[in-house]
Amino acid sequence: MTNTPAPAKPSASVVVVRDGADAIEVLMLRRNEKIAFHGGAWVFPGGRVDAEDGDYADGAEMDVAKRAAVRETLEETGLAVTADVMLPFAHWTTPIELPKRFATWFFAAPVVGADDVRIDNSEIIDYRWLTPAAALELQAACELELPAPTYVTLLGFSVLNDIAALVAHLRQAPVQHFVPRLVPIEHGRCTLYGEDAGYETCDFDAPGPRHRLVMKPGDWRYIREF
Repeated sequence: MTNTPAPAKPSASVVVVRDGADAIEVLMLRRNEKIAFHGGAWVFPGGRVDAEDGDYADGAEMDVAKRAAVRETLEETGLAVTADVMLPFAHWTTPIELPKRFATWFFAAPVVGADDVRIDNSEIIDYRWLTPAAALELQAACELELPAPTYVTLLGFSVLNDIAALVAHLRQAPVQHFVPRLVPIEHGRCTLYGEDAGYETCDFDAPGPRHRLVMKPGDWRYIREF
């Protein structure tokens, strides 16, 4: 008997970003530990596409995803971002090895100020504005739990100093698609991405190109060599 992967539910996530004193800042939310999917982790606003957002079958997937992104951001943070400022930069699908899966569009939404964040203290229990570099430092010190897509996103955004640079970069960069394969390794785990030599066989040691995230406690390494 073959195990059929769980369906990946359409979703959207939003990196709300603003200019800080010396670098961009992103809005990070802490999920309630009682939530089954990434409970306790620090994430970007987002969630599943609902019926009110529209139907991908109508051929307007990006518009539907943006409507979901706007709605989820308002529900989780109280911030009213608009679809016209959203820049798509990535699409992540949860590994087939996991029981709960999502197919998630990631958008960046530049804002000004945005000091009036309001969380529900139920699903979301805390929030912080952090530079990507600061968030990565806290994760390395095991003080901030991050899902893999959040980590990779912060790593990419950490080299951009202001909103102008971020917008210019995202407008000319292709949208990246990630469909990870999850591989257990000694003292941790690894996600392999499509360009990795070991992707099809889930062979961590396969010779050839590398595109992977190696995750060990206090030691995460994103490797992109292809």
